[in-house]
Amino acid sequence: MPTTTAAPAAFLAALRTGAAEPPGAGVPAWLWRLAGALHGELPVPAADAWAARLHGLLGSATPPAGLRAVHVWQAETVLPLLVGTADTAAPTALHRAAARGTPADRAAWRSALGPLLLRLHDAAYDRASAYAEGLAGARDHALANGYPADEADAYGHTYARLATEANARACAEAHARALGAALAAAYTADDARGYADTFPEAQLRAVLRATAAGGAPRPQPLADGLLAALTAARP
Repeated sequence: MPTTTAAPAAFLAALRTGAAEPPGAGVPAWLWRLAGALHGELPVPAADAWAARLHGLLGSATPPAGLRAVHVWQAETVLPLLVGTADTAAPTALHRAAARGTPADRAAWRSALGPLLLRLHDAAYDRASAYAEGLAGARDHALANGYPADEADAYGHTYARLATEANARACAEAHARALGAALAAAYTADDARGYADTFPEAQLRAVLRATAAGGAPRPQPLADGLLAALTAARP
């Protein structure tokens, strides 16, 4: 039977305000988290138009159980966007197999996801802001300790370069370890609640940052792909 969704205006209002829970029964937590993030990233009025399409889709059929829609979305939309960022062949194959009903074991997921997550979060790290912050702090410290302006500037750039790369590496490694284990457990068990607890909306934003390539993020393909995955994953 179809999901019990609220009226379109209430559904849209909940997305706009970042409501923690959907205004209706049967919407999986992971889907609501992603819907809120995508609505927030899409430009106006495209965000509301997309929300209307999602509302209509949820009102016409029960969302697929488990994580089949997630696997379809990852394999057919998310990972193709990351081809230039990381090696996506192994995780794509696992997602497609899981979408067909043959999920891999936890070890296989962790082996495939680890390198992908490492490259994703390295690419998503905000190096420009980190560099600017490190430069300003180190230069001010040097000036306060009697360095001439030119030497303080050189010291600041050296510190910022080394600190930015070290912090980017540490951030990527931490995300890869934590997320790799959590995602592997959720995927192996087809655990929708466990997947929601991995904060898929944060992973979505990492994908947007990693694929922006110096320009503005482009969330529309991810948003459209999610609707297509929900449709494809129906029984």
